[in-house]
Amino acid sequence: MYCLIMLWFGLQCHLQCCATDLNKLFSLSVCVNSAHGLSTEQREFQKVAFDFAANEMTPYMAEWDEKEIFPVETMRKAAQLGFGGIYVQPEVGGSGLSRLDTSVIFEALSTGCASTTAYISIHNMCNWMIDTYGNIEQREKFCPELCTMNKFASYCLTEPGSGSDAASLITTAKLEGDHYVLNGSKAFISGGGDTDVYVVMCRTGGKGAKGISCVVVEKGTPGLSFGKKEKKVGWNSQPTRAVIFEDCLVPVTNRLGQEGQGFNIAMSGLNGGRINIASCSLGAAHACVQLARDHLLVRKQFGETLSNNQFLQFKLAEMATKLVASRLLVREAALALQEGRSDAVSLCSMAKLFVTDECFNICNQALQMHGGYGYLKDYAVQQFVRDIRVHQILEGMNTPCSP
Repeated sequence: MYCLIMLWFGLQCHLQCCATDLNKLFSLSVCVNSAHGLSTEQREFQKVAFDFAANEMTPYMAEWDEKEIFPVETMRKAAQLGFGGIYVQPEVGGSGLSRLDTSVIFEALSTGCASTTAYISIHNMCNWMIDTYGNIEQREKFCPELCTMNKFASYCLTEPGSGSDAASLITTAKLEGDHYVLNGSKAFISGGGDTDVYVVMCRTGGKGAKGISCVVVEKGTPGLSFGKKEKKVGWNSQPTRAVIFEDCLVPVTNRLGQEGQGFNIAMSGLNGGRINIASCSLGAAHACVQLARDHLLVRKQFGETLSNNQFLQFKLAEMATKLVASRLLVREAALALQEGRSDAVSLCSMAKLFVTDECFNICNQALQMHGGYGYLKDYAVQQFVRDIRVHQILEGMNTPCSP
């Protein structure tokens, strides 16, 4: 117990030393440096992602949000850098990178626009699912155009009556000859209506997880339609619609894996998806720590800058501490998943739960530090708050509630 007390005391003293040197910014900048522990190669593509975020995303983030623009051309530029199929195999056009590499890239991109990066992460998850569970014909048909983002993908699991309880989904797929006939609907689908490829979980058998299969439905398929575009608090650079199937005919050749394998496919996709969305939260929090720091250095109250306020110094140091701790957990989960470790699923869930909560709190605290300015849309901090709030709901809701 004595050792723990001394460790905590030492940490607090260290944070206070970092905080009181805030005007120099050296200690804080070193502490939150996201390149720590990365290989030379990882640092290189991290820099590429940071530069892309700064030059191609940050200047347009507010406009995409305000006008609800799906930035197709910007994402295709990202795909030219290999970000359309980051962990897809090279033989079908992917970059063949690891889960840790992927996390590093998504964190960097999210400093430019968390909403757009979150969609890119979903697209990558769908692409990986086809690459991993598809046969050679399916991989060669879909993956190359998804990797270049000439075509975009959406993940269709959630339904109006089944959110976190995914095994209770009721969209049916009845086999008739060489086609499945799909009936039902999916809710809250990112990219819905604007994307080209839909990875759909549907019921081909009885109740429960073992009755679920996975099929790929292409836009333009008869019987496929979409609901109205949803009006959302955040994530406005990606459209969200219901995806509706009414006697929708899908070739059996578009089924991924075997009948009854769909739930396992969906969950394996979500393991990586949880790391991805946590990484997007990291990027937003990283950006907000920097925005808060910069604001404290220039905003004056009572005759001096806020950076001289000891309470705010300590708050910023705590935010930096939580950011670094969150990053370490995400990267450990990414390594576990890449290595196929027995604790991978648990760590992916832990990372998603802890990091999306902590990073939202960091962004929210950064907004608070901006005072009234933080509530203005002229300041990016409010958009990061709005965009990552949903990360606590999707990919497995942090607090069990309704769908």
